Amino acid sequence: MLEGKTAFITGTNRGIGKALVTEFARNGADVVAHARRDTPDFREWCAALASEHGVTVTPVFFDLTDSEAMKTALRSLISSKVPVDILVNNAGVAHGCLFQMTGMARIREIFDINLFAMMELTQFLLRYMLRRGQGSIINLGSVLGLDMPAGSCAYGLSKAAVMAFTRTLASECGPLGVRVNAVAPGLVATEMADQMERKAEESMMAQCAMKRRALPEEVARTVVFLASEEASFINGQILRIDGGKV
Repeated sequence: MLEGKTAFITGTNRGIGKALVTEFARNGADVVAHARRDTPDFREWCAALASEHGVTVTPVFFDLTDSEAMKTALRSLISSKVPVDILVNNAGVAHGCLFQMTGMARIREIFDINLFAMMELTQFLLRYMLRRGQGSIINLGSVLGLDMPAGSCAYGLSKAAVMAFTRTLASECGPLGVRVNAVAPGLVATEMADQMERKAEESMMAQCAMKRRALPEEVARTVVFLASEEASFINGQILRIDGGKV
């Protein structure tokens, strides 16, 4: 569905991010795969995936909260004439704790990574998309940012802000040819989910009609659809991927 397109995807060294790169490559897209750390294993994985699907998978490395490193990497990308058609803001960190037990420094850290760094990267690449008059942006939200259960004062709140940002940006950019949507996954079978407290996981599972975690590939396939021309009239939407809510 994405032949001839180039996607920039953040946070791709594991979990949903790795599944996203795989699905985009499988659907014919060239991919710029962002990771925080440069490792030989990640470079080898990108090269093998590119060879398997006949596309290019270009790794880029920077810490999202390092504004100068981010700008340097993006300037290099744009100067090399790589046409970024799709942006997937996947990178983020999880957190679960009651408000009165969460220091403000930790809350600011969560927002810096999950919201502000994502907004800065989006602002930079969006200018490029708007000059070309086309593009698709998909942000990774969360059902925790929609339902806001206890313990969501940092992560859930940051994802609620991401999804509010999605709707606002969609209104601004829709008339200019750039669509902006978000997905809101429930519990996904990743290392991040493995770090959840058992009680919190059991609570989320009890509310899931299908009584299981989502697979990273199931989230990735939904993002591919939203990025493609199959979703050409979908804009400003938050799509839950949670197996149905009881």
